[in-house]
Amino acid sequence: MSNNYRIIRLDHRAKRAELHTVHGVIQTPVFMNVGTVAAIKGAVSTDDLRQIKTQVELSNTYHLHVRPGDKIVKKLGGLHQFMNWDRPILTDSGGFQVFSLAGLRKIKEEGVYFHSHIDGRKIFMGPEESMQIQSNLASTIAMAFDECAPSMADEHYIRSSVERTTRWLKRCKKEMDRLNSLPDTINQQQMLFGINQGGIFENIRKEHADIISGLALDGYAIGGLAVGESHEEMYRILDETVPHLPQDKPTYLMGVGTPANILEAVDRGVDFFDCVYPSRNGRHGHVYTNAGKLNLFNAKYETDAAPIQEKCDCPACRSYSRAYIRHLLKAKEMLGMRLCVLHNLYFYNTMMEEIRQAIEEGSYATYKKNKLEGFLENDSPKNIG
Repeated sequence: MSNNYRIIRLDHRAKRAELHTVHGVIQTPVFMNVGTVAAIKGAVSTDDLRQIKTQVELSNTYHLHVRPGDKIVKKLGGLHQFMNWDRPILTDSGGFQVFSLAGLRKIKEEGVYFHSHIDGRKIFMGPEESMQIQSNLASTIAMAFDECAPSMADEHYIRSSVERTTRWLKRCKKEMDRLNSLPDTINQQQMLFGINQGGIFENIRKEHADIISGLALDGYAIGGLAVGESHEEMYRILDETVPHLPQDKPTYLMGVGTPANILEAVDRGVDFFDCVYPSRNGRHGHVYTNAGKLNLFNAKYETDAAPIQEKCDCPACRSYSRAYIRHLLKAKEMLGMRLCVLHNLYFYNTMMEEIRQAIEEGSYATYKKNKLEGFLENDSPKNIG
């Protein structure tokens, strides 16, 4: 696999880079906007995504396999054509969702047997099946199938799980190479990212990072974090693990996170992120600003004529006040939820632009310090979650 990743500037460990893909160039650090079932929750269209500066849309392999079915998506030309999106798409492997079905699944060496959360039908997914589903979806970047073990599992279980994940990764790579060579494959340049696991055990994380770094993948993710451990533990694992992953490949921290998490992880060499926070919080009237997170349901915004964030150019702030959006939320009008989601995603995407500029200018440490201090202005550190 050729290396399509180019580092533009390093500011200590923070990386400013770009990844060239068949669906366009991804400028990093980047936040990928989560559209689990090929749509961002909150009535957000792909036209909206372009308007709010989205670079990468992320969809879920498991959910799209269950409904409408990856073979149906392939018949319709793949995910890009299906959802009318012409920029990069990353599909996760389905592993996290499968392993979250603890009462509905059974893990074996060949893969995982489980029951659909929708209709209860029996499904099997292993490395080959995950790659086949993602190939049918024709995403830009496919994620390897791994076991996302509970973060607080004991060392013996974590080590055994990581060893299985390594064996599965090798099978994923072999199957991806085969699929990309087939004439009826929609995206024959589909990239594969491997996933580092190891819970909160530094030694296992580093060993696993060293092993998978030798597999010449297109990128490397760190999984199994932000699933119950403290922020301090997560940062400690990043400090220990990231240096053992190839610097000349993208580093992706899966499922993270808050604006503060992102700022800290960028400082440790991470350049790909995704999280449901901005859309989920937006649907509940919680919006991000440079002075922390606001709850628009609070009575103090009932007559507040200001936009959510001054000088913000998102569709919500350009046209509407906090008072009006609060009214919509209280009246349970979908427009209120939609405007909050659009604002939050725009806020995240704009913050990533600022991060990229700060790294290019060699001033990331100052930017990070000022941004974090600003988040604490509103109430407390809890605001940045």
